[in-house]
Amino acid sequence: MTITDSGLDALAPVDGLLVDLTDGVLSVTIDRPDSLNSVNPQVFRAMADTLERAAADSRVRVVRLGGSGRGFCSGAGIGADDTGDGHAPMETLHEGNRAIRAIVNFPRPVVAVVQGPAAGIGVSLALASDVVLASEKAFFLLAFTKIGLMPDGGASALVAAAIGRIRAMKMALLADRVTAADALAWGMVSAVYPADALEAEANAVIQRLAAGPAVAYARTKHAINGATLAELDATLSHETGGQHQLLSGGDFAEGVLAFQEKRSPNFTDS
Repeated sequence: MTITDSGLDALAPVDGLLVDLTDGVLSVTIDRPDSLNSVNPQVFRAMADTLERAAADSRVRVVRLGGSGRGFCSGAGIGADDTGDGHAPMETLHEGNRAIRAIVNFPRPVVAVVQGPAAGIGVSLALASDVVLASEKAFFLLAFTKIGLMPDGGASALVAAAIGRIRAMKMALLADRVTAADALAWGMVSAVYPADALEAEANAVIQRLAAGPAVAYARTKHAINGATLAELDATLSHETGGQHQLLSGGDFAEGVLAFQEKRSPNFTDS
């Protein structure tokens, strides 16, 4: 079955997001490989629309969330190509929050397949999923403070729920890469595979879930997310308020400029 055969066919195609439904598996793939799959409001909006519609479609047994090329998702785009398209950063944040909620609230399993970098809200997209399968080449990075921002997209709750407060603070404050091996040891991912085996192993897991009991999966997700992510909505609200202030500050402007000029930022706490 392809996407045009299902109840999802009313969704218009969107540049940067590939959607396919085949044999009960809904594949949602960020398709901006030139930027390691950085995301913009249009991609997030299409992702949320797809998942919200698919939640009511019994044909969808499992969701595969991934990225094209070498990366999973490098976060919200701040390169010249992204910041020059006229959209406001807060629009990206609001649409991203909607996509995160759609993943967490999706009534059937969501599997993130992380073959390479997951940074910024890309970490949130992975950890909002129920099963996170990573290549040995993958890494996870919360680099917000490097550009004068704070974590968003629910990362404050999602990362801490997965690995604990102290490790979450280390990721958020120091902005160091977490390798796939460390991510597995910390409990951030479900499994790590050799790069050339990831697709086959992920397909095996996805097929196993697709053949499982959908109603039991829904009840299980609701219970575990209720126990571990009960404060997700409040966290999204806190992050949105804080990020709104930071986005209008001088440190963010300097952080973006330094990123685009490939130099270290000179923050002034403004």
